Amino acid sequence: QMSKSTGNFLTLTQSVDKFSADGMRLALADAGDTVEDANFVEAMADAGILRLYAWVEWVKEMIANRDSLRSGPATTFNDRVFASEMNAGIMKTDQNYEK
Repeated sequence: QMSKSTGNFLTLTQSVDKFSADGMRLALADAGDTVEDANFVEAMADAGILRLYAWVEWVKEMIANRDSLRSGPATTFNDRVFASEMNAGIMKTDQNYEK
């Protein structure tokens, strides 16, 4: 945990230097979204960096194996479910921004 009252206060610059900007974004997003004080946990920032690294490695693997991935029309059941969920999300987003 990071708290000024417990003496382990970090400035924004120190935090970004220690965890990277993306690591900080993930940790701050996880710090809490209620009216209570946010609880920044350094372990979450560290875990976020590891998740980002794993994601980048997965993307590199997918790009390297791009030719072996399937192509053609998206007509399977899973394709239709995915398209339906994406369309539902778009509709919800559109409704929220039309207000």
